[in-house]
Amino acid sequence: MFQASRSALTRKRVLGSAFVGTTIEWYDFYLYGTAAALIFSTQFFPQGSSLGGILASFATFAIAFVARPLGGIVAGHLGDRIGRKSLLVISLLTMGVATTGIGLLPTFSVGGWFSVVALVVLRLAQGLSAGAEWGGSALLSVEHAPAAHRGFFGSFTQIGSAAGMLLATSAFAGARAGLGEEAFLAWGWRLPFLASALLVGIGLWIRLGVRDAAEFTRLRETEQTAHAPVREVLRHHPRGVLVTIGQRLVQPAIYSILTVYTLTYVTAKRGDPGSVLAAVLICSALGLLSGPFWGWLSDRWGRRRISLVSAVLAGVLVWPYFVFLDGGPLALLPLVYVLLMNGLHDAIYGPQAAWFAEQFPVHVRYSGVSLGYQVGTILSGGLTPFIAAGLLALGGNAPWLICVYITVLAVASVISAAAAADPVGDARRAGTAPDADAPTDAAAVPAAASETKGYSRV
Repeated sequence: MFQASRSALTRKRVLGSAFVGTTIEWYDFYLYGTAAALIFSTQFFPQGSSLGGILASFATFAIAFVARPLGGIVAGHLGDRIGRKSLLVISLLTMGVATTGIGLLPTFSVGGWFSVVALVVLRLAQGLSAGAEWGGSALLSVEHAPAAHRGFFGSFTQIGSAAGMLLATSAFAGARAGLGEEAFLAWGWRLPFLASALLVGIGLWIRLGVRDAAEFTRLRETEQTAHAPVREVLRHHPRGVLVTIGQRLVQPAIYSILTVYTLTYVTAKRGDPGSVLAAVLICSALGLLSGPFWGWLSDRWGRRRISLVSAVLAGVLVWPYFVFLDGGPLALLPLVYVLLMNGLHDAIYGPQAAWFAEQFPVHVRYSGVSLGYQVGTILSGGLTPFIAAGLLALGGNAPWLICVYITVLAVASVISAAAAADPVGDARRAGTAPDADAPTDAAAVPAAASETKGYSRV
């Protein structure tokens, strides 16, 4: 009884670590995006035209997205060898130091080009940290979860993004309202960045109290960790990597369309960006509930069924969505966002932590999920706003080519979902249920299990 109580307490702390840690990571990451739009173009890039300053500011914002795959690869290699917890502590510290450092940087008028270079370096550190964070947090929560609740446990990593965006937006809005516009632009913008130090301290306190799951600990103690996990996952588990990349195509593309590109599109077409911002905030808040709901549902229905249906609907409903943006009542836009974001998007995104983990055996799992997740994000989410802008011009200022693009990505995600292993769904169809205490590897792909015999050992 004491052991069961201790196990339940450990799992609760793991859930807290996944949610709080990723929330802080994304709070720090999203702070920069807001500051890039409001502050940095004038305080760090004042030379030349105002357009040049804005472009330079957003260029430093984009650098972090380029660094994320590298962070995921390095963290995957180390996380598969020394442990998930160690990398999560390092990633949280790195993000906290970088974010606090940005809040302390002198502006261009004081520090000159040193300030610009330092800002770029710190933004790169944020990107590396964000790339390392997702895989480790997802695996720590999923590997500690009972087999029957992996989707629900993993969803707490997923909702950290929504919580971080809400927290970052609220921090800037609060500082701006409390200090006034002049003080906020002069020095008040630094306060949300400096607050990161306190938040990171809280996150570290939670994470340092969490241990690696038993299945990975056994692997490390018996010296069966992979010597070169990235190389091995590409050599022996390419299907798992391709499946995770495919699942990261339509979902981040829909997210980018809803949270980034629609703002530009509606402003140009209807001159009402406020309705889009309100819709984004509403669905982000609801995402704190819809993410765990879809993770929970995937533990009962299976991951594949939910993802297939949602990807198909995303490819279809993007067409009437743009028709609505062109002429529909924008007062109803929050309802449309709830359907597309909290319904279709979160249905794919919520179960991803568990489903991606189930594609790889434990000894290369960190490398596999990180590689697929980050590469897919760059191919889809990172490029979608730019591609959409070009397709709109190519289509004669009509959005039909954008809809074709999203539909093609949806088809690719449908194919990858059909090809992915789904231990939960397969067990339900067979009339059985996953063992509540089984390790995550019990749900790994059958092919992966047979290929682990030849992996390198430390």
